[in-house]
Amino acid sequence: MSFFISDAWAEAAPAAAAPGIMEFVPLLLIFVVFYFLLIRPQMKRAKEHKKMTEALAKNDEVVTSGGLLGKIARIDESFVTLEVAEGVEIKVQRSAITALMPKGTYKS
Repeated sequence: MSFFISDAWAEAAPAAAAPGIMEFVPLLLIFVVFYFLLIRPQMKRAKEHKKMTEALAKNDEVVTSGGLLGKIARIDESFVTLEVAEGVEIKVQRSAITALMPKGTYKS
């Protein structure tokens, strides 16, 4: 049957070249782009959020991650009690507070 199909003869593989610095440049460039576009801004936002949650005080008006607007009634080490309506208080984690609102927003 080898009359119709020719035999394949293996050739010796070429020697592998030693990796050079130019092969790592695209990988390094991708890391630099990810750092400046994704990692650095996220670290900055996390730092600002931590600073904001540490500076919370009684009677500050805040918005939670669930969208609730309320006035801080009491502050514990890791929880905050919010007054969301007259006589209605809820307890949320400090990290759940996303924004500090201007004074007077709660009554409007």
